[in-house]
This record gives sequence, C-alpha cells and structure tokens, in this order.
Amino acid sequence: MKATVWCAPYKVSVENVPDAKIINRRDAVVRIQATCICGSDLHLYDGCIPFMKPGDVMGHEPMGVIEELGPDVDKSKLKVGDRVVVPFPIACGACFFCRRGLTSCCDNTNIKSHLADKVFGQPTAGIYGYSHLTGGFSGGQAEFLRAPFADVNLQKVPDELTNEQAVMLADIFPTGYMAVAHCDPKPDDTVAIWGCGPVGQFAIRSAMLLGANKVIAIDDGKRVPNRLEMARRSGATTIDFSDEYVYDRLMELTGGIGPDICVDAVGMEAHGWSLDGVYDKVKSMTMMETDRPKVIRQAIHCCRKGGTVSIIGVYGGFADKIPTGALMNKGLTIKTGQCHVHKYVPELLGHIKAGRIDPSFLITHRLPLSQAAEGYKLFRFHQEEAIKIVLDPAA
Repeated sequence: MKATVWCAPYKVSVENVPDAKIINRRDAVVRIQATCICGSDLHLYDGCIPFMKPGDVMGHEPMGVIEELGPDVDKSKLKVGDRVVVPFPIACGACFFCRRGLTSCCDNTNIKSHLADKVFGQPTAGIYGYSHLTGGFSGGQAEFLRAPFADVNLQKVPDELTNEQAVMLADIFPTGYMAVAHCDPKPDDTVAIWGCGPVGQFAIRSAMLLGANKVIAIDDGKRVPNRLEMARRSGATTIDFSDEYVYDRLMELTGGIGPDICVDAVGMEAHGWSLDGVYDKVKSMTMMETDRPKVIRQAIHCCRKGGTVSIIGVYGGFADKIPTGALMNKGLTIKTGQCHVHKYVPELLGHIKAGRIDPSFLITHRLPLSQAAEGYKLFRFHQEEAIKIVLDPAA
C-alpha cells in the first residue's frame, strides 16, 4: 500500500510499505478515505520529536471505512463497512486512566513505554504515526490503517456528516475544544488564544460554543495574515504580535485585569522577535533546549490573578526560564494534556448535527496522498495561505 513515510528532517515521501493487517484479535483494518497533515506533524518534519526512524508511516488524523475486523472485536458496536473516525490516541478502555476518561494517558497501549518512562516519567497512550516515543505505530497518511482495540477506538460517523467534517474529529476539533472546556469557562470570561493555526481556530470557535463572553486571538500578522483574518471572521478580536505589544493590548481589552483563560495553541516551536524569543532560538539550535516556551511565558505573564493557563500545543522535551514566581504568586491554574478525544467526540457530533459549527470551514487545500510531500512544504513554509490540508488516498 502507499503511505507517507518520514525520511529525515524536512524530508517525507510517499512510498510502498507493507499492507496493514490484523495482528491482534481486537484489531481492525480501516480503508482511509480522508486524512490530514497536522501542525503536530510539523514537529516531526522539523526533527524536533525524538525516536523517529526512516520509513516510519506518518499521520494521526484519519477517517475511513472498516475493511476487516479481528475475531474478538465486539460486533454489536462495529461491523465491516461502517464509516469511522480514528481518534489519534489509542485507548484500551479498561485501565485506570481510560475508566476516568483520560484516554490519551492510557496505560496499556504504548508498546514502547520504556522510552516514555525515561523521558516523561510515565508513558502516554500509544499514538498513530508519532515516533517510537508513543509506541511506533504506523500512521494514517496511508491507504489503510491497523486500529488496535477497534471497539474502543473507532468512532462511528453519522451518515449526515461528510468525510471532511468527520476527519476533523480525529484530533484538531476535540483538541481545540478541550483547550477551553477543561478550564471550565464561565459566561463572563475572556479567553485569549495564542496561535491561529488549526487548533487555535477550533479553540476560538469552541470558546464561543462554550459561552465565553469575549475571545481574543493572537498571531503574527506579517507571516500569516490569513490566519488572523480567519479568526476575525469567526468573531474574535485579534492581536497582531508583530505590530502590537501583547501584554499592553490584553490589559486594554480586559480593563487591566487580564484574560480569565489563556490558551497556548502554539507549542514547542513558538517564535518571536523579543529577547526571550531570540534566546530560545539560539538555545534550541545549540541543543541546550528542546522546546521554545515563549508563549507559555507570555500567557503566564498576561493571565489574570486566579486565572487558568491551558497548554494544548505540543511540547516534547525541556525548556527553561519559565516564570514560576508569577505562576505561583498569581495563583494560576495550569491545565495541559494531549486531547482525550474519545471523551469529546459525542458532544462535538451534537454541535455539528445541530448546525452550530461546520468543522470543514478550516480546509484550505485538498490533495491526493501522492502529493503529501508537497503538502508538507505548503503547510510548513506558509505557502499558498495553507491552513489545513486534507489528503485523499483514493484520488
């Protein structure tokens, strides 16, 4: 079968790889109908996530049709021919964490947990196409995908949803939604969101779905003006950090108090032209720091006393100069995590079916799987105003 494979930093290609097949008795094989390039994939593309190997199949945002089911899959939940979305974290459904809805923390699906033990202290769940640190599972930018614990992980898609609507439920819509929802927003809250990429765009709209009073979106208007424009069209107030001082503008917009909820939807490759941004860039290039936490620092600095900082952007290693004094003395709450997709899919399906949001609004490019390498370049280097790229293995 054809699949997008990682070759080296800044190089992916579409190659023939072994066909996906049933290995364990609760596996399924899914024929992929739509799959996406995620902002998190760019961390792999840039060589920022460890334990990638040449030939690893990429991608963790797929949906498709069940082609084959293992003999122990609960047939009352799934059957061959069902259309399904595949959440990016792989859950067992039975461990301490899965029983509490913390599916991205599953204790049983990361089959290379010894690596995560060393890096994180405990393993995360297995994740499709996201390095051997998260299990080394083949990803979903392929013609077919093996899905373990199929009756736990494959979420059936209602007939009224298009493939492009459904595929957004594999990661970025639930991730943007959780970024705000796990902060327990109140009707009079102001939510500030750093980063207007795909997750940031969904965080903006999720804050509105969840009843926030005001949503403020922050990004670089010189590098990616179309992302701020998309945020404005959604109803958000925007701040262009290339032209405005973020702290001053946020204080102006909140009467000097600061936002109630500050969301980092950027992650480990944050950039900026301030002194700390240059500092992070130099340290990461000299391998003295793996992550660039400029947004975390700024969110802590700007958040109101007693507020919540939500870190939903991906971080993979170590960072320094975190303002722990401000964090502690302002009484801030930190909420983080890979998204527990399984928990949020039913709620988000309700929003889509009720017409409150059409998640396919985000898509700017549709490409055949054979052009995945070109898609990565478009997305990584902000060409053709690319925000979200969907790949079609059948095209």
